[in-house]
Amino acid sequence: MLIRTLSALECTKLLTANRIGRLACAKDGQPYVVPIHYAHSDNHLYAFSMPGKKIEWMRGNPLVCVEVDERGKGRGWRSVVVDGRYEELPDQIGHKVERDHAWSVLSKHADWWEPGALKPAIPPVLDSASPVFFRILIQQVSGREAGE
Repeated sequence: MLIRTLSALECTKLLTANRIGRLACAKDGQPYVVPIHYAHSDNHLYAFSMPGKKIEWMRGNPLVCVEVDERGKGRGWRSVVVDGRYEELPDQIGHKVERDHAWSVLSKHADWWEPGALKPAIPPVLDSASPVFFRILIQQVSGREAGE
Protein backbone atom coordinates (compact mmCIF):
# COMPACT_ATOMS: atom_id res chain seq x y z
CA MET A 1 0.00 0.00 0.00
CA LEU A 2 1.28 3.44 -0.95
CA ILE A 3 0.39 6.57 1.02
CA ARG A 4 0.83 10.01 -0.47
CA THR A 5 0.06 13.58 0.53
CA LEU A 6 -2.81 15.29 -1.28
CA SER A 7 -2.27 18.70 -2.86
CA ALA A 8 -4.30 21.70 -1.66
CA LEU A 9 -6.44 21.43 -4.81
CA GLU A 10 -7.12 17.71 -4.19
CA CYS A 11 -8.10 18.52 -0.59
CA THR A 12 -10.50 21.21 -1.79
CA LYS A 13 -12.06 18.83 -4.33
CA LEU A 14 -12.61 16.17 -1.65
CA LEU A 15 -14.22 18.72 0.69
CA THR A 16 -16.49 19.97 -2.09
CA ALA A 17 -17.50 16.47 -3.23
CA ASN A 18 -18.57 15.29 0.23
CA ARG A 19 -21.28 16.34 2.69
CA ILE A 20 -20.56 14.50 5.94
CA GLY A 21 -17.58 15.24 8.17
CA ARG A 22 -16.50 14.65 11.73
CA LEU A 23 -16.26 17.81 13.80
CA ALA A 24 -13.87 17.86 16.75
CA CYS A 25 -14.07 20.50 19.45
CA ALA A 26 -12.72 20.66 22.99
CA LYS A 27 -13.61 22.06 26.39
CA ASP A 28 -11.41 22.00 29.49
CA GLY A 29 -9.01 19.57 27.79
CA GLN A 30 -11.80 17.11 26.89
CA PRO A 31 -12.24 16.41 23.15
CA TYR A 32 -15.66 15.82 21.59
CA VAL A 33 -16.24 14.45 18.07
CA VAL A 34 -19.57 14.44 16.27
CA PRO A 35 -20.69 13.98 12.64
CA ILE A 36 -21.95 17.06 10.82
CA HIS A 37 -23.57 17.69 7.46
CA TYR A 38 -21.74 20.57 5.75
CA ALA A 39 -21.36 22.39 2.46
CA HIS A 40 -18.04 23.77 1.24
CA SER A 41 -17.91 27.27 -0.27
CA ASP A 42 -15.18 29.84 -0.58
CA ASN A 43 -12.81 29.11 2.31
CA HIS A 44 -15.50 27.86 4.71
CA LEU A 45 -17.47 24.81 5.70
CA TYR A 46 -21.11 25.82 6.33
CA ALA A 47 -23.38 23.90 8.69
CA PHE A 48 -26.22 24.23 11.14
CA SER A 49 -27.26 22.53 14.32
CA MET A 50 -29.81 22.73 17.04
CA PRO A 51 -28.39 24.17 20.28
CA GLY A 52 -26.52 21.58 22.31
CA LYS A 53 -23.15 20.38 23.48
CA LYS A 54 -21.11 21.06 20.34
CA ILE A 55 -22.49 24.60 19.94
CA GLU A 56 -21.84 25.35 23.63
CA TRP A 57 -18.30 23.99 23.39
CA MET A 58 -17.49 25.83 20.13
CA ARG A 59 -18.79 29.09 21.60
CA GLY A 60 -16.34 28.60 24.47
CA ASN A 61 -13.43 27.47 22.29
CA PRO A 62 -13.77 28.36 18.59
CA LEU A 63 -10.72 26.35 17.49
CA VAL A 64 -12.04 23.20 15.81
CA CYS A 65 -11.01 20.43 13.48
CA VAL A 66 -13.05 18.68 10.78
CA GLU A 67 -12.12 15.36 9.17
CA VAL A 68 -13.66 14.19 5.88
CA ASP A 69 -12.86 10.88 4.24
CA GLU A 70 -13.92 8.56 1.48
CA ARG A 71 -13.18 4.96 0.62
CA GLY A 72 -11.24 4.08 -2.46
CA LYS A 73 -10.83 0.84 -4.36
CA GLY A 74 -9.89 -2.18 -2.30
CA ARG A 75 -8.20 -1.00 0.85
CA GLY A 76 -7.72 2.52 -0.51
CA TRP A 77 -8.94 5.72 1.12
CA ARG A 78 -8.58 9.50 1.04
CA SER A 79 -8.80 11.77 4.06
CA VAL A 80 -8.68 15.52 4.61
CA VAL A 81 -8.24 17.33 7.92
CA VAL A 82 -9.29 20.96 8.29
CA ASP A 83 -7.99 23.10 11.14
CA GLY A 84 -10.32 26.03 11.53
CA ARG A 85 -12.26 28.53 13.55
CA TYR A 86 -15.97 28.36 14.47
CA GLU A 87 -17.94 31.43 13.40
CA GLU A 88 -21.58 31.63 14.43
CA LEU A 89 -24.01 33.27 12.01
CA PRO A 90 -26.74 34.60 14.33
CA ASP A 91 -30.14 35.74 13.13
CA GLN A 92 -29.28 39.38 13.85
CA ILE A 93 -28.67 42.60 11.97
CA GLY A 94 -25.14 42.57 10.63
CA HIS A 95 -25.12 38.83 9.88
CA LYS A 96 -27.94 38.58 7.33
CA VAL A 97 -25.69 38.36 4.26
CA GLU A 98 -23.53 35.58 5.75
CA ARG A 99 -26.58 33.71 7.10
CA ASP A 100 -28.40 33.95 3.75
CA HIS A 101 -25.24 32.71 2.02
CA ALA A 102 -25.06 29.74 4.42
CA TRP A 103 -28.72 28.91 3.70
CA SER A 104 -28.10 29.21 -0.05
CA VAL A 105 -25.00 26.99 -0.03
CA LEU A 106 -26.54 24.34 2.22
CA SER A 107 -29.92 24.23 0.46
CA LYS A 108 -28.33 23.29 -2.88
CA HIS A 109 -28.21 19.73 -1.55
CA ALA A 110 -31.17 17.45 -0.89
CA ASP A 111 -32.00 16.82 2.77
CA TRP A 112 -29.29 19.27 3.86
CA TRP A 113 -30.83 19.70 7.31
CA GLU A 114 -30.16 16.07 8.22
CA PRO A 115 -28.75 14.82 10.57
CA GLY A 116 -28.92 18.14 12.47
CA ALA A 117 -32.68 18.27 13.06
CA LEU A 118 -35.95 18.85 11.33
CA LYS A 119 -35.82 21.27 8.42
CA PRO A 120 -35.57 24.79 9.89
CA ALA A 121 -38.62 26.95 9.52
CA ILE A 122 -38.30 30.52 8.32
CA PRO A 123 -39.28 32.30 10.46
CA PRO A 124 -38.48 30.00 13.40
CA VAL A 125 -41.34 28.78 15.55
CA LEU A 126 -41.28 30.94 18.69
CA ASP A 127 -41.74 28.14 21.22
CA SER A 128 -38.96 25.94 19.85
CA ALA A 129 -35.19 26.24 19.90
CA SER A 130 -33.90 28.04 16.83
CA PRO A 131 -31.30 26.37 14.64
CA VAL A 132 -27.77 27.73 14.85
CA PHE A 133 -26.13 28.43 11.50
CA PHE A 134 -22.36 28.47 11.59
CA ARG A 135 -19.31 28.19 9.43
CA ILE A 136 -15.79 26.93 9.93
CA LEU A 137 -13.15 29.26 8.56
CA ILE A 138 -10.55 26.97 6.98
CA GLN A 139 -7.18 28.05 8.35
CA GLN A 140 -5.16 25.00 7.34
CA VAL A 141 -5.92 21.86 5.36
CA SER A 142 -3.99 18.65 4.85
CA GLY A 143 -4.80 15.33 3.26
CA ARG A 144 -3.54 11.87 2.50
CA GLU A 145 -4.45 9.07 0.14
CA ALA A 146 -3.72 5.36 0.36
CA GLY A 147 -3.85 3.08 -2.63
CA GLU A 148 -2.74 -0.35 -3.71
